[in-house]
Amino acid sequence: MKSDSLKVLVFASGNKHKLSEIQAAFDGQLPIVSMRDLGFTGEIDEYGTTLTENAKIKSTFIYETYKRNAFADDTGLEIEALKGAPGVYSARYAGLDCSFEDNMNKVLQELDGIENRKAQFRTIMNLWWEGENYAFEGIVKGEISSSPKGKDGFGYDPIFRPEGHTRTFAEMTANEKNSMSHRSRAMKKLVDFLTDRLRSAQ
Repeated sequence: MKSDSLKVLVFASGNKHKLSEIQAAFDGQLPIVSMRDLGFTGEIDEYGTTLTENAKIKSTFIYETYKRNAFADDTGLEIEALKGAPGVYSARYAGLDCSFEDNMNKVLQELDGIENRKAQFRTIMNLWWEGENYAFEGIVKGEISSSPKGKDGFGYDPIFRPEGHTRTFAEMTANEKNSMSHRSRAMKKLVDFLTDRLRSAQ
């Protein structure tokens, strides 16, 4: 993409960890700013019952409020033995104002004594671009470890071991995780889509 074709996208989140991952995924191809850069310091109420609904709620709020191209994501850890839980409630699984550690501990307690540890991380990215709405999905399959391992990453990273690997996401470098993560897979689809759109507009 040529520099004169670049447009700024607003990420409907204030999460610095996610923002850094997403900026890395774009690799400088498209400037990304957070909703904080627009001066919005509040939180967008995620009242949806699915990841798709929540992602669209957030992107739509920024798009309609600031009249800017915007995108948002919602991510959930889906555990087979827990019938897909925590899913859309992943960020607050242990209750309101809970910590990452609280959420991990609740998952480990619920899986205590259960052999089936299969799980997947799933991300939905919802995009408003030039008045049209689009959605992109990224999934990485794996399993839940018996205890937290590693100090990097965030959320459930210390207890999630991706398929074909012996280390959790939290034991990997940022580059290693980003090369296979659910968010990076959804983001690649979004980046490819925007690359095609911008090229066709030239």
